[in-house]
Amino acid sequence: MLSSPILVSLALLISLPLVLFLSQQLLPQFTFPFSPDADDLALFHHPTTSVVSPGGVFHNRFISSKPTQRASPSLISAARRLLASALLDDPLNQYFALVSQHCVPLLSFRFVYNYLFKNQLMSLASFSDFNLLYPSFIEILSEDPNLYERYNARGENVMLPEVPFEDFRVGSQFFILNRKHAKVVVRDYKLWKKFRIPCVNLDSCYPEEHYFPTLLSMEDLNGCTGFTLTRVNWTGCWDGHPHLYTPEEVSPELIRQLRVSNSSYSYLFARKFSPECLAPLMDIADDVIFRD
Repeated sequence: MLSSPILVSLALLISLPLVLFLSQQLLPQFTFPFSPDADDLALFHHPTTSVVSPGGVFHNRFISSKPTQRASPSLISAARRLLASALLDDPLNQYFALVSQHCVPLLSFRFVYNYLFKNQLMSLASFSDFNLLYPSFIEILSEDPNLYERYNARGENVMLPEVPFEDFRVGSQFFILNRKHAKVVVRDYKLWKKFRIPCVNLDSCYPEEHYFPTLLSMEDLNGCTGFTLTRVNWTGCWDGHPHLYTPEEVSPELIRQLRVSNSSYSYLFARKFSPECLAPLMDIADDVIFRD
């Protein structure tokens, strides 16, 4: 069984973000380097059935959970439930960032908010279409050597007619969606009924890496940047997993390196960190991670 993602949603014109957590194991409350005010920030969690709510910042923030695992649509379903919860929680929530319990923020949540809202608003004059002012940050790739095998993971032509191969996309399952696109995901049935079909070729089955980029590419490609804001290191990857950072690798230099992007966008999160990295990350949180 695998743990599920985490959702961070931010409210337009609200000074601090709303954070939603969806993971297999509940992170202890002291891992959050802030003291959230009830009016500013809320924490949601998608736990395993064995986890009991500890109260505090998680009071009334446990959403209905179901088991998740690789090579199945369960991670898509979990993300859709989180998005639905965040959409209903507050009509002002405008951005929804999906990460995981192995992800860490590279900058303060105040920086994230300003990056997504205020910095773009300052550039309003450069936008001819207001709908492009607050785009979704999701990786959308149309060229991948394994794309055809993954397209037929459920069987040859099973995805037709709803998803032609030429519309099939791949990208990181960790994204930041605006409210419009979050609604698209939650309301979708046309593509979901195809992606929820069990795979017959489990070696090529990564539905969560295809459903979101394919759906949004077909629905509103111009409203997406095509770029993820979650940094990942594929050096030395194994069994489809990226590099796993260990405590010995955690340092101020690593955090600063992970922030650097070769595009016009800045990375806001990074993965994949082992649970043992928590202590060294907390040691540098105030002086490095949350010092913008």
